[in-house]
Amino acid sequence: SRDNLKIAFRVHTVWRIDEARVPLFMERFSTTAGHAALEKNPDAVVQVAYGNFVREPLRTYARDEVQRRNGLEVKDALIPIGDAVLARIRQYAQGSPFIITEAVSRKLAATQELQRKDTEIEIERKVRTKREVQAQGIANAMEIIRGQLSPMYIQHEAIEAQKLMVNGPNHTVVYIPVGPMGVPLTGTFSATQPRAVAQR
Repeated sequence: SRDNLKIAFRVHTVWRIDEARVPLFMERFSTTAGHAALEKNPDAVVQVAYGNFVREPLRTYARDEVQRRNGLEVKDALIPIGDAVLARIRQYAQGSPFIITEAVSRKLAATQELQRKDTEIEIERKVRTKREVQAQGIANAMEIIRGQLSPMYIQHEAIEAQKLMVNGPNHTVVYIPVGPMGVPLTGTFSATQPRAVAQR
């Protein structure tokens, strides 16, 4: 189909030989039927002629008519497809001994394929909706968390975490003084007693 859906269908045709042109039919369209095949199956002449002259153009026209439509439109357009194929195969058979009386697109196996594609599309929609809901839930949770993360709350959580760490068996706590900007204060201090400074 035009939208790349795989569609399986059958086309059949009803045809006959123009009585006035039987010699032309035998001479040009049935020469490849062997004598042994004719003895086993008298219809071999007709089958060979159909296979060599009608079958492939009929298939080509049917495929072409189906490919002009979207997959979901094909089942509703069976009659127009059949009419178009009939018109094209009749035009093709003009001047030959074949008289095409009917060409019909039969039972589309595409119905199952189209239903499967519809189901796949619906599943993808549901998955997309689920992802959107999950993303919205995460965004809402982040908004709530952001609204509750005041500096005092963060300081409280840090103190609670330090309390838990202090009581751990493999943990050492070192407190470092920090300046007003939160940067640790560093300097060199004498290990001996500081000397008294003389006053004047």
